[in-house]
Amino acid sequence: MDQAMELAFEQSKTGDKDERYQSYQTIVAATDQEVSWAYEVWDQLIEDLSHKDNHQRSRASQYLAGLAKSDPDKRMLADFPKIWQVTYDEKFVTARHTLQALWKIGIAGSEQKDMLLTYLSDRFKVCENEKNYTLIRNDIIQNMRNLYDYFASERIKDLALELIETVDDVKYQKKYLKIWK
Repeated sequence: MDQAMELAFEQSKTGDKDERYQSYQTIVAATDQEVSWAYEVWDQLIEDLSHKDNHQRSRASQYLAGLAKSDPDKRMLADFPKIWQVTYDEKFVTARHTLQALWKIGIAGSEQKDMLLTYLSDRFKVCENEKNYTLIRNDIIQNMRNLYDYFASERIKDLALELIETVDDVKYQKKYLKIWK
């Protein structure tokens, strides 16, 4: 990892608000592509998923989602439950930011995609007892749309549409369907 990226990771934790945000943007942009340094930060990011600061938990989960494509050892398959746990974070914004980034894990390979789709569809079916469950469902359907756009897989679209059909509230059913228009 070059010094600029090392600095970005350091400032994403310790810098002032503007430095943290700029570093976040730098890291997210870098992880949009495959990188060679994923394992240099992987274990620390896994540890940060349970950090006392919710911003650290959120950033760690989003960085790991982006790094999934840079994971030839497929560590994500074993570590995913730790990231998934952050989607239940006590701070809803942290949970939501994590949930919204998960589709990036699905593009890392077919095993990751299948695992993610299972987690997402299972959560969609049982989240009605959660606070803000309509937003959670929206994010799940958006994740599926992002995966569909990447893979052009009718299987993903069919799964999403099947889940949407199970929604009793017509207002939300229409809202979720708009994601597929």
